[in-house]
Amino acid sequence: MYRLLVVLFVLAVMSPVMTFANEPAHGHNDHSKSSQELTEEEKRAINTEYVKHHTQDSHDFGIFTNASTGKHYGFALPVILWDEGIHFFMSSKFEHGHHVVESKGKYFMLDAHDGKVYKTDAAGDKLTETTFDEKKGEDVVHSLKPLDFSLTRNVFVTIIMCIFIFFLFRRTAKSYQKGLSPSGPAKFLEPIVVFVRDEIAIPNIGEKNYKKYMNYLLTVFFFIWFLNLIGMTPLGGNVTGNIALTFALAMITFVITHATAKKDYWLHIFWMPGIPVPMKILLAPIEIIGVFVKPFALMIRLYANMLAGHIVLGSLIAVVYYFSSYGAKGAFLGLTFFMNIIELLVAALQAYIFTMLTALYFGSASAEHEHSHEAIEH
Repeated sequence: MYRLLVVLFVLAVMSPVMTFANEPAHGHNDHSKSSQELTEEEKRAINTEYVKHHTQDSHDFGIFTNASTGKHYGFALPVILWDEGIHFFMSSKFEHGHHVVESKGKYFMLDAHDGKVYKTDAAGDKLTETTFDEKKGEDVVHSLKPLDFSLTRNVFVTIIMCIFIFFLFRRTAKSYQKGLSPSGPAKFLEPIVVFVRDEIAIPNIGEKNYKKYMNYLLTVFFFIWFLNLIGMTPLGGNVTGNIALTFALAMITFVITHATAKKDYWLHIFWMPGIPVPMKILLAPIEIIGVFVKPFALMIRLYANMLAGHIVLGSLIAVVYYFSSYGAKGAFLGLTFFMNIIELLVAALQAYIFTMLTALYFGSASAEHEHSHEAIEH
């Protein structure tokens, strides 16, 4: 098990070199140019497109792109659209945004720049509609898009990670049926589980109530941590840097917090004990706003930190490739290597912070207070 962990650590740290080998493509019409022949504006544009491509979601699972031919290697994912009926086909039909797909008399095309599917005509021109914007006081043209329920790369990685975590902990649980001594993955997971229990759950929730929240706290900790780690590899994508996923996690925390909240929690929000009535009226709206600010902070904190990390690493990798001086290449490659080690720490730290704040919210919801119920006179 420890040998496997060492191998995984080396692969994670070396992922910038792996990504560097998958050098940015110059564009679909410019494969003949080398990096030395590109102008500064072209280099900046390609760098921006490279970083954007590796931080946004996609309808296929790309593994490698040949920079000289522009050929992509990977596998297609299912595209599921709703537009006056369901449309189902594989993303390979889009040919990475170069081909219009016909389905049940409707035409769709993938925009290679923003990664979204648009409704088009048979020639590939986007269908639009004009609406009046009351704020601007003018007509605004919108491109029409179908409802997209596709299995994208981020969704695919999330599903794979859920399956991996399920079987990992299932095997861990079975190992304890043979005895209390941990074996297999339990040797690695047990100290972390104990850490989450003793350093996160009990101090913030209390020994009386922490057990009913442990399943969720452990799940969210390992789920975020493993997704952060796989996101550092060229295959992992930017799952935790996607605001849709962090929103879903924050909403689950929000629902559990208020579904299990005790009377004292609501009392301290709407009518704080021991506080003069005028202050209660003043503080109640602030506390109500705080109820919704907490999950928003959870969502933004994880999303912004992980997205920023991917952007920084992607920018450094792009800079390494487009520098003509080998000295500069080596310097930035070393910096990228160092930043990737830092990002390994950030991956665990963000999982810890999210779990810690979640436990703190659970603790405030389940806490019981003793009130004198005597009004403060002064």
